[in-house]
Amino acid sequence: MLRLPPVTRALLVANILGFVMPFVVDPDFVAHLALWPFGATAHGGAAFAPWQLVTYAFLHAGFSHLLFNMLGLWMFGSDIERVFGTRRMWMYYIVCVVVAGLTQQVFASATGSFYPTVGASGGVFGLLLAFGMLFPRRTVVLLIPPIPMPAWLFVTLYGVIEIVLGVTGSQQGVAHFAHLGGMVGGYVLIKYWRSSPHRQ
Repeated sequence: MLRLPPVTRALLVANILGFVMPFVVDPDFVAHLALWPFGATAHGGAAFAPWQLVTYAFLHAGFSHLLFNMLGLWMFGSDIERVFGTRRMWMYYIVCVVVAGLTQQVFASATGSFYPTVGASGGVFGLLLAFGMLFPRRTVVLLIPPIPMPAWLFVTLYGVIEIVLGVTGSQQGVAHFAHLGGMVGGYVLIKYWRSSPHRQ
């Protein structure tokens, strides 16, 4: 982790600390950091608050959830940060997280969900989208099955899979539309930066 650029390293550390937090801090406090749907109230009084649109992305539901998200952050974050720079990397990641959270709120309201959302997936999917746009011809290898493919195809397949799973309601408990929201937020921001290259 010492060789990682600063934002990628800080995000990895923050997510690890967020995962440990429920073991050392009052769980009722941690519940206030998850993203609750509008109108939902948990035992202990947790309900939607604006800060949750960021804090939810540093909590995870289990070790495997954390592991896969951090693997994605580690795989794609460094190269993207070296292109974007520190300031834009922070901005990009937070925008993806917030747009993912807002997207999840829309679909949670539409379906009447009363369950909180946690996880860095919205930000990681935004990084995945950026990687595909910045390095479209670089080879990426799927984990299962281990099939090599260009980054643009990898990103496209993931996006299509998320749409299908979200529309069909497969994999209950997974916020597929939040993942797509992170990708959309990232795409819009990159297009904006490309149209205004001198704007900081």
